[in-house]
Amino acid sequence: MTIALFIYFSLALFMVIRLLLYGIRPTKTLGWLLAIFTIPVGGMLFYFVLGRNRRKNKFYRLKKTEEISAYLKTVEDYYDDVDKNEDLNIPPPIKSHIKLVKLIAKNSNFLPSLGNEITILKDGPATFEAIFKALESARKFIHIQYYIFEEGELANRFLTLLRQKKKEGVEIRFLYDGLGSNTLSKSYLNDLVNAGIEVYSFLPIRFKRLLSSINYRNHRKIVIVDGHIAFTGGINVSDKYIHGDPVLGVWHDMHLRLEGPIVNSLQAVFAMDWNFASGKDDILTLSYFSAIPKVGTSIVQTVSSGPDSDFSSVHQLYFSLINRAKKYVYIVNPYIIPGEALMEALQVAALGGVDVRILLSSNSDSYLVKWSVQSYFEAFLEAGIKIYQYPDGFLHSKVMFSDDQLTTIGTANLDVRSFEQNYEVNVLAYDKELTQQLKHDFLNDCKISHQLDYSEFKKRRKLDRLKEGFAKVFSPVL
Repeated sequence: MTIALFIYFSLALFMVIRLLLYGIRPTKTLGWLLAIFTIPVGGMLFYFVLGRNRRKNKFYRLKKTEEISAYLKTVEDYYDDVDKNEDLNIPPPIKSHIKLVKLIAKNSNFLPSLGNEITILKDGPATFEAIFKALESARKFIHIQYYIFEEGELANRFLTLLRQKKKEGVEIRFLYDGLGSNTLSKSYLNDLVNAGIEVYSFLPIRFKRLLSSINYRNHRKIVIVDGHIAFTGGINVSDKYIHGDPVLGVWHDMHLRLEGPIVNSLQAVFAMDWNFASGKDDILTLSYFSAIPKVGTSIVQTVSSGPDSDFSSVHQLYFSLINRAKKYVYIVNPYIIPGEALMEALQVAALGGVDVRILLSSNSDSYLVKWSVQSYFEAFLEAGIKIYQYPDGFLHSKVMFSDDQLTTIGTANLDVRSFEQNYEVNVLAYDKELTQQLKHDFLNDCKISHQLDYSEFKKRRKLDRLKEGFAKVFSPVL
């Protein structure tokens, strides 16, 4: 018993020291200290799974090859030049938002890319038809990465097509998240491997790393074809995107087809994830980053972040878009659990006269998440933020746009998990036409949605308030 107590208190002291050295926020540090000392053993286990600061204790550090070092020097030079050289020929959309451009260059190491073509893909059928068409055109390589890859009609179509492309001599790399795609059978994975496709799992669920890795997931969805076409957005590989869900109905989501120099940035995100999961640095070379010609007029910048990032890049992106908005900021997102900073930013914007609107489903795929999201509604409505509940199926899109100028679409939700625990990627477009197109669709969706009324919402049942309060306690780990 004495030895057990000694070990327990030694571990507790070790964790206290780690918290004091690497804690992020005082309130969070205090919360973990209380958990460790008031919940015997359980508090420690929770800390190991949920509490460690991965920005200080990284899973992964990128191997600095000569090419990568040269690229990072280019980013640094660009960042410095836009400050010091007034004669630079900077396109007006970049010049108008130069602070945002610099922020992303600094926190994600991606420069704005000119001459791109962006195609909005709304919902599953349009998205997968575009992806399969691009895969059929592949001549050199295909890179596929998904958080959720479920077996079914879509997965079988992927398998058939990938087998055929491999026979034609195309290099194929397949990356899936160890938890999100945990239903993938060994037989399906073996079929991929037997076809000559390289397959790796990102942070696979293994006993020896269970406590340290289970809470950190790769939520990205990326497809790259020959380094010339890329896809990203909110859509996973699941038949519910083409046939609907028996409980929630049709799943609505937003994806992007990208063509032009921006593809190199998304290829870089995949290459780093591939290096992390496989240990191979074979695609961290210039041969996979071609000089892609300009094919359109869109200016786009990639924003990637994860627990290994020095900064919470996507969080800073969302925060900046809200703070910079002068006329409106419209948000479509299923999981809005904003935390203190974004909550304050949204309230300040609305109170200052900005038209802030949030569109989300009346349905949810998780009761706990549903009540946690709803726990913020009263504070939103009180500040003048308009909330619309979409009645048809489940709205899974992750979109934010403002002032007919800026649009971001990607994989990141507005919650702590996306900002702190998940590997995410968003695309930011400095594109007036694209933003106006999305605004038109958004306002049409609002017309068929139910707008919440502040005075009516305040009258909700005490039982509902109790559920919200209970769920809000768990919001930092949802």
